[in-house]
Amino acid sequence: MQFGLALPHYDFSIPGESPLRFETIAAHASAAEALGFESLWVSDHVSLSIERYGGPPGEQFAYEPLTTLAAVAGVVSGSRLGTLVLSEALRPAGVLAKALTTLDRLCRGRLDIGIGAGWYAPDFEAVGLAVPSPGQRLARLREALAVLDSLLPGGPATLNGKAHVVRGAMNLPPALQSPRPPIFVGGKGDRLLGLVAEMADGWNTCWVWTPDDYRHRVAVLDRACEDRGRDPATVRRTLGLYALAGEDERDLTARYERMRQTAPGGMLDRVPLEQWRVGRLVGTPDQLAEQVAGWAALGVAELIVSAGPLPFSISGLEDLEVLAGALRSA
Repeated sequence: MQFGLALPHYDFSIPGESPLRFETIAAHASAAEALGFESLWVSDHVSLSIERYGGPPGEQFAYEPLTTLAAVAGVVSGSRLGTLVLSEALRPAGVLAKALTTLDRLCRGRLDIGIGAGWYAPDFEAVGLAVPSPGQRLARLREALAVLDSLLPGGPATLNGKAHVVRGAMNLPPALQSPRPPIFVGGKGDRLLGLVAEMADGWNTCWVWTPDDYRHRVAVLDRACEDRGRDPATVRRTLGLYALAGEDERDLTARYERMRQTAPGGMLDRVPLEQWRVGRLVGTPDQLAEQVAGWAALGVAELIVSAGPLPFSISGLEDLEVLAGALRSA
């Protein structure tokens, strides 16, 4: 099992710091690499409201993912860098391919590309689009995947799509990784899992999952692969989970209480630890080892942890250190 960290890059990501400074992102990236995290991940929203997670209303702002990873590439030397996940609608696929090949070279071939169909209405509004139907979003994503598959190795690429058009396009220099950086798709719907089986190297979903719920989605993905003549084992599965570790139950309770006190807008005030830990990677070292083994048995190759109460948040560096230690011993 490998472990990645959802890197803080939103104004809500670190208690007591808003707006977030890039120096804070860089410090957490360096700390995560030193603690043994094998990958670092950022997401892709123009802005994000945390009201849906129980936080206060209003848009919170973020660092743009590709330029952030380019800067982080100069800070860490070994951890892989990834997008969890790019929103297809925010960039023309041909332009995105150029940015990604450049980024793969800047990070010396450590790039993992996650991309999804998009779900957050303000992202579409930011580029002048009404939110497309689910079918339209999947069709757009399919076109983008086709363009990336052809252009990341250098091209040529031709596609006369409805959303993405390229005609004899070249993309040089190509990505450093050969034949191209791995591409995975994020999401969980049946039709999206069919697209994963058809066109992607891997699949991700996050942030709250019980093993039983995940098992049902895996069964859908496996059937989709078999229907297309693909070995399901060739789809790399990564899973994002909120995570918190304690040295023992008493320490775990104390750490959760501290996280609850600093959670934005009192979002966890009425959520006891026993409720919050359901569907999350939470516990003592022995409990985490059991949970990690269970996820490995379900085919998960990498767990990407968000070490705070929100996506891409960290409740504290000491909490991250304890969590990393527990995961290393799992």
